[in-house]
Amino acid sequence: MSEKVGDAKDITIAADPVDASDATAVVKATTATSGDETVATVTKKSDGTFTVTGVKAGTATITFTSGDFTATLAVTITEAA
Repeated sequence: MSEKVGDAKDITIAADPVDASDATAVVKATTATSGDETVATVTKKSDGTFTVTGVKAGTATITFTSGDFTATLAVTITEAA
């Protein structure tokens, strides 16, 4: 994912398969961390989505975790035009 310094993008988490008996619980329990908060921050909103915000130019990895499940998202932040 790419964005510019100061920009924010919302990320929606979904279980696969979406009709699994524990899909809602897995999604609700998801947390996220940024590997470098000086480049990009991540916050969980009340509706369960996550917002990734560019802080400074560089790269960071956002890690989403729920129980034993983990997914990562590579983020590249570029200077604002």
